[in-house]
Amino acid sequence: MAKLNQRIFPMLWYDGQAEEAANFYCSIFENSRVTKVSRYGDRGPGPKGSVMVAEFEIDGQKFTALNGGPQFKFNESVSFVISCESQDEVDYYWEKLTADGGQESMCGWLKDKYGLSWQVTPSRLLELVQSDDLGKSQRAMQAMMQMRKIDIAKIEEAANQK
Repeated sequence: MAKLNQRIFPMLWYDGQAEEAANFYCSIFENSRVTKVSRYGDRGPGPKGSVMVAEFEIDGQKFTALNGGPQFKFNESVSFVISCESQDEVDYYWEKLTADGGQESMCGWLKDKYGLSWQVTPSRLLELVQSDDLGKSQRAMQAMMQMRKIDIAKIEEAANQK
């Protein structure tokens, strides 16, 4: 296995679902794989043989999922952004990440079934809200603020209204 040239990587805290979560994310994203699963030994603190950490990669980005216990939960102060080039991509990631108990939020944000926050963001949205045309930018932003999953066509339609 080639060594990743990545000094900083996310460590995600789970309560017993680290390996399941790693497999879930790898099933959604292309070019992904679980690279290593480490188990607790005789010294614990988890039950001997249970998963301690699951390491995985998504498009070359390293992640580690830790079974740390019930003390900490995910919240919206940290999220992962998925840059999408088409409505089909937006729809795909939205459907996969909200499945089986995930929750929709506003403005392209959602929580997956583990409570981890994601932003499913079309690149076209960013182009429009960062437009030098202040009116276009404001209209795109106002349209986005009314949405859960981002609809690129509706954002463009709102941005282009005169």
